[in-house]
Amino acid sequence: MGRSDLERLSREELIELVLRLQRPEKTSRTSSKPPATDRKEQREHSKPGGAKPGHKGHSRVVSDDPDTIVQHRPEACARCGSSLHAAFPAQVVSVSEQIELPEVTPIVTQHRRLAVCCARCGTRVIAPPPEAARGTPFGPRLHAVATYLKTFQALSYERLQAALSDLFGLTLSQGGLMNLLRRAQGRFRPGREAAVSALRRATVVASDETGVRIEGSNAYHWVFHAADAVVHTASPTRGAVVVREMMDGHRPAVWISDRYTAQQGHADEHQTCLAHLARDVAYAVEVSDDPVPWRLQLWLQSVFALAERVTDLAASTLSAKRRSLDRQLGAILATPSRCDLSRDLQAKISRARDQLLVFLAYPGKVEPTNNRSERLLRPAVVQRKVTNGYRAMWAATGEADIRTVVDTARLTGSSPFSTVLKTIGA
Repeated sequence: MGRSDLERLSREELIELVLRLQRPEKTSRTSSKPPATDRKEQREHSKPGGAKPGHKGHSRVVSDDPDTIVQHRPEACARCGSSLHAAFPAQVVSVSEQIELPEVTPIVTQHRRLAVCCARCGTRVIAPPPEAARGTPFGPRLHAVATYLKTFQALSYERLQAALSDLFGLTLSQGGLMNLLRRAQGRFRPGREAAVSALRRATVVASDETGVRIEGSNAYHWVFHAADAVVHTASPTRGAVVVREMMDGHRPAVWISDRYTAQQGHADEHQTCLAHLARDVAYAVEVSDDPVPWRLQLWLQSVFALAERVTDLAASTLSAKRRSLDRQLGAILATPSRCDLSRDLQAKISRARDQLLVFLAYPGKVEPTNNRSERLLRPAVVQRKVTNGYRAMWAATGEADIRTVVDTARLTGSSPFSTVLKTIGA
């Protein structure tokens, strides 16, 4: 905006412009920006980390099946000096453990084909090639360790190569590692298909996406999840076509997501993420004296408080509270305001009004926020920041398959490495 444009503005428009320029930047608390983007001075004045007052501490659990037990028994009485015979009964007063990792070295099995001359006819007979010589020289556990480190610890090929060399004394080229990982990723395809099949039968589905670099171009990492399945997928687009292809005509009862248009209209009802809305409201409360954002913040606090005990209330009670909350929201949205932030919030919430309290009709099955999708995407965000993306689409697709199988198995309590090893060794 140039000088001539400013001169044509009215007094009210100039005041509004100045007020906008004076507004503070959005932070992770007042928007969807990650905490790492907050300014240093903001982080210094933020709440301290660590346990909160009154938090009950936890200590390491003592092993139920130790490899070695050493009994430390007193030999003489500390008072009179009498000998304490080994036959005297004793009781355990404390247990401490010393834990160490064994030295890990590769187990190399060398298969040698031998040739033997027949004593009768002189024919030179060569043993047939063993099964072990027909495939890769690397075993399932080595495939699993490399896959785990690359996928879940976000190691680049260079760092993975160094880790295998330093920890296990293995020398593998980056090309060899790439081939190893590509073989391992292929083992996860059946598990992915099973997860997609479960997703296409789900009643409640949630989704989200984040940016990623693939083959030097901007692309997207999507996540879809239901009660019994988590599906990750890599795509060059952020459009609704990704959702349509994933669901293949299946229409759930409820879809949970943010207000992004591409994720709308895929279910009978839609639950908009209230956490996103709460951050927008928090920003308006911080920069404006208008009462509308403050009233919206109090309304959201009431909604979140109700969400915490939604499974403890009867359906009739939830229905009555939903009607009451909707009336309160209607009054807030109808309140006149001169603040542009308040008006924007009122317009935004009005468009999504029928999507804010859907979770009350499905107690315990529909969450009021889409936070779980964000948690499922967080490892992909870390991977993007550490490695700057994927060199090839097959790598992004293969890693999405691995995350699909592992995150789905996590729903039943399986650990990532055990799932990777079990899948590759199957």
